[in-house]
Amino acid sequence: MDRMLQFSHQSCFSAPVERLFAFHERDDIFTLLLPPWQRVRVISRSGGLQTGARVEFRLLFGPFYKTWVAFHTEYERNRLFTDVQEKGPFAYWRHQHIFQRDGAGSILRDQIEYSLPLSLDPVLGWLIEKDLRRMFDYRHKATAKALFDGIE
Repeated sequence: MDRMLQFSHQSCFSAPVERLFAFHERDDIFTLLLPPWQRVRVISRSGGLQTGARVEFRLLFGPFYKTWVAFHTEYERNRLFTDVQEKGPFAYWRHQHIFQRDGAGSILRDQIEYSLPLSLDPVLGWLIEKDLRRMFDYRHKATAKALFDGIE
């Protein structure tokens, strides 16, 4: 079995958890949170964030385009939603989006468990970690800006 890797990124927001969660339920959320350097296109989306929802992406992964299908397995309004890779570039991928109250504000933690195919983790593990860190730094900053600017 491939080695399980973990990634976590957490940020504090001055908005209440209900507002932060509602922002993530927007139909255009992928567009708003997509870093400009990533070449990703949403092919189809159904079901919002609720359990059973599906999203199909087309992304540039290395020199090749790859289809990635995410299936939502957990949903608790204002608390969490989880998606797992049904088809895609990873041997395993589970992404949990966790929302917590923090006084008048809130905390968003992205918790990811993943493994790479063909035992590539010694070669690509550090590169994936670096890319995830950059992507989630961007996403959390874009979220803060949208909430501050009232783009909800």
